[in-house]
Amino acid sequence: MTLEERTISDRVSVPRFLLDRRDPSRVALRMLDRDHTYGELQSASATVSNYLLSKGLRKGDRVLLVGDNSLFWVAAYLGTMQAGAVCVPLPMTIAAQDLDYILSTTEAQVAFVQSRFAIANKDRLQAVQLITEREVAALPNAVLFGQLERVSVEILPEIETSDLAALMFTSGSTGKPRGVMVSHGNIIANTESIVEYLGLTENDRIMTVLPFHYCFGTSLLHTHLRVGASLVVEPRFMYPEKVLERMLESRCTGFAGVPSHFQILLGKSSLRKKQFPDLRYVQQAGGHLAPTFVRELRQALPTTRIFVMYGQTEATARLSYVPPEDLDRKIGSIGKAIPGVTLQLLDESGLPVQPGTIGEIVAEGANVTNGYWHEPEESARCFRNGRLYTGDLGTVDDEGFIYVVDRAKDFLKCGGKRVSCRQLEEKLLEFHELLEAAVVGVKDEILGEAVKAFVVPRDSHADGLEARVRLFCKEHLPFQLMPKEVVVMQSLPKNSSGKVLKQNLKAHGA
Repeated sequence: MTLEERTISDRVSVPRFLLDRRDPSRVALRMLDRDHTYGELQSASATVSNYLLSKGLRKGDRVLLVGDNSLFWVAAYLGTMQAGAVCVPLPMTIAAQDLDYILSTTEAQVAFVQSRFAIANKDRLQAVQLITEREVAALPNAVLFGQLERVSVEILPEIETSDLAALMFTSGSTGKPRGVMVSHGNIIANTESIVEYLGLTENDRIMTVLPFHYCFGTSLLHTHLRVGASLVVEPRFMYPEKVLERMLESRCTGFAGVPSHFQILLGKSSLRKKQFPDLRYVQQAGGHLAPTFVRELRQALPTTRIFVMYGQTEATARLSYVPPEDLDRKIGSIGKAIPGVTLQLLDESGLPVQPGTIGEIVAEGANVTNGYWHEPEESARCFRNGRLYTGDLGTVDDEGFIYVVDRAKDFLKCGGKRVSCRQLEEKLLEFHELLEAAVVGVKDEILGEAVKAFVVPRDSHADGLEARVRLFCKEHLPFQLMPKEVVVMQSLPKNSSGKVLKQNLKAHGA
């Protein structure tokens, strides 16, 4: 990036950073039914921004956004930021009590909401001005997105990179959602870094199955808009063959997913039998993909550059990656820090650990956010002196490659010994009949805590799987780590981002 570009990025908002000087005729979003150009994005975002300002929205006010990936979503997201307001993206599947809490803590007075969600939650949204993508008789007071007036606004807000751009809500340790405060500068810094190491250009077309409300999904939006590329939006991942067909038809150069996406493609689709001559890169993040599946993915896509990555919402999106040329020899690693980020592994005294010794992963960089919305104590615990204490434990090797052991909270204590759920899950997935595995702890009179394993077969009609899993465990695990229970499921419970909901598994059979 040139000095001139860096000077510009230091003083612009995210929408200007992403959309300024783009060719208005180029396609930005490829939907199932039609394409949307950069010109349409610019116009629709400006309409949203001017409408909000004309209605008296002030800089820093919060605006809710709930909807599927669409022009409606992107225009509302960028237009809200352009107005100087703070966008609060939420999943369509958000629980009623979580929606109530977020409405209360953000004090949002405006919401861009997809109509079916608005109908289902109309009682909760009574005090909020709604803008919907289509007219709904049950919501007579809602404003129709397509009929927003393109009003002119004389005074536009001055936006600094330190200003808040979005609140990205995640699950908190107390059970309440936790809003990560993401600034314009955080997004700009992380976007520049990801674009650099992926080598993205305007000729890229990313197959987009991740929801935009999820920080991994928003990072796809940010990075590809930044270079003038296209996002091929595909909402039908429950039919993986359709995704593969569209990737070929659209000549996608990229694909991004969380572990469950790759497990499904490898176990439930014809990925291994197809060739993708245009597929230049694959991004995997959003959780740990077991080494056995990384190897299978390398075999299925031998000419594609595979980027295994690591990040957290608290770091805007991304913290580290494994260079594709190092993937085979560093399998299981999350790699090294991305450009502009420093990663250290620190012990309980705050000192760097030696190679092979476990420490907490601590991050520093312009992408590290400012903490949690209205949670000063938790912010002070996780964000200290400009650093993010991730809560992830890991080791580092002699070359500086980091290996995550587990979340600090995702350990079991079996017979007095701390055991990583992640490492147990990796071992289970070495059994060739399994597609997915998740481990939780259950009370045990002798061990204190015992292993409960939830497994998903590659073959949905695999009879006698439980017994074969137990035999595999007997051969490959010490006695105290043998599962007390093995539960065979057709799929693991996941949130809208594809992450396994372990709290649901812990409540299973309770």
